Amino acid sequence: VIVRGGSRPPERMPANVHSTYGLTETGGGVVYDRRPLDGVELQIAPDGEVLVRSPMNMRGYRRDTGAVEISDTGAGEIGPIDESGWLHTGDLGRLDADRLLHVQGRRSELIITGGENVWPEAVEACLVDHPLIDDVAVAGVDDPEWGQRVVAWIVSGSPPSLENVRDHVAHRLPRFMAPKELRVVTSIPRTSLGKIARGRLQ
Repeated sequence: VIVRGGSRPPERMPANVHSTYGLTETGGGVVYDRRPLDGVELQIAPDGEVLVRSPMNMRGYRRDTGAVEISDTGAGEIGPIDESGWLHTGDLGRLDADRLLHVQGRRSELIITGGENVWPEAVEACLVDHPLIDDVAVAGVDDPEWGQRVVAWIVSGSPPSLENVRDHVAHRLPRFMAPKELRVVTSIPRTSLGKIARGRLQ
């Protein structure tokens, strides 16, 4: 049995692979195969943020003084945990009719281009299949016309043209999700867990 987590799961997985969802602040995985563990409650905020309430949730962040403190953000929340005990995860998602959790991604990674929402991982999943691309990362870059534009950082010994990449993505996704810019790099920055470090791309 393989248990995987840390990013949105692929659409198809072998029967022996199980997907988990959780955060450091929840002490690890609290949702398995889209179903919460016993004692774990899920809720979707009006803005689409995933909220988690459980006995495993942290109480607060340990400060340099050694004290555990939760600071008021001034936005009706206390740190990431509100007064009702809901942890604000920073992830966007939905609960389907069977109350199964579908996580779309980190709110901070969502690209809004020309009023359309683009999730980087969906574009990356298309581009890893391109025969001339060895590795890829996608993120939004500020753009005066579009608000943000979709940019792909690619590792390639023989880089494809931008139009070729856009056509490749448009075969599976709406064309507005296709990159408007390519940046050829020697490697993609990643965390120690292998996740793309999007904040270091630029």
